Amino acid sequence: MASRPPPRFVVRTLEDATRQRRKRLVLVGGWVLSLLLAGFGAWFAAARVPAAVADRGASLQLKGDNEDLRQQLANLQRAGQVADVAAKELKRNLAERDEEISGLRTDLAFYSRLVGGGGQRDGLKIQGARSTPVKGAANAWNLVVTLTQNARRGEVIKGSVKLAVEGIQGNKVATLEGPALGQGSQSTDLPFSFKYFQQIQGSFTLPAGFKPTRLRLVADVTGDQPVTGTVTWSDALRNDEANDVQQ
Repeated sequence: MASRPPPRFVVRTLEDATRQRRKRLVLVGGWVLSLLLAGFGAWFAAARVPAAVADRGASLQLKGDNEDLRQQLANLQRAGQVADVAAKELKRNLAERDEEISGLRTDLAFYSRLVGGGGQRDGLKIQGARSTPVKGAANAWNLVVTLTQNARRGEVIKGSVKLAVEGIQGNKVATLEGPALGQGSQSTDLPFSFKYFQQIQGSFTLPAGFKPTRLRLVADVTGDQPVTGTVTWSDALRNDEANDVQQ
């Protein structure tokens, strides 16, 4: 049986035509809307690119500035540390020089008197006294007394030195000597015999709670007048023995 050809005319109702027209309008509207959305997206992306580039550039600049500031701070800190070390070293050197100068002055005064630099024939002089604590013994002290005589005299001088310690005991002024210095009945006199100079040594013990303020030394010279000298306790503790003995 032969197939029938399609009809040349199709009869549609008014309702079908309206529905077909609406469908075309919806398709056209969707296509236009998609174009608008695509254009808006492209514009938004293009507008954001320069801002993002600008923000990134500012961030890199800020990071670089921070690194520069950190480096400057580190340099300043290192410079400050170097300056502190140099200042401490200079202070230490100055202290050593002052100590050396003080010792040289003491030696100069000692030898000047010893050789009679003033042209006088002076007698015995208590040149200095030094106290150091005895290790392992509470309130016990060693004593070194330096005696000199003008070399122009040219004769041996003999005698002994008596020690007394002045200070504070129980809020009262007190002077300790003889047995009160921990020697019992033993004599605390320190004998000497020399022509030019001599260092004599002894020891003493202070009672607990006693605060020494001064040493008083009396040198009894055979055939001559005794010589008295005082040394403050702070000067007696100086290792260089550069103390000023008040005669």
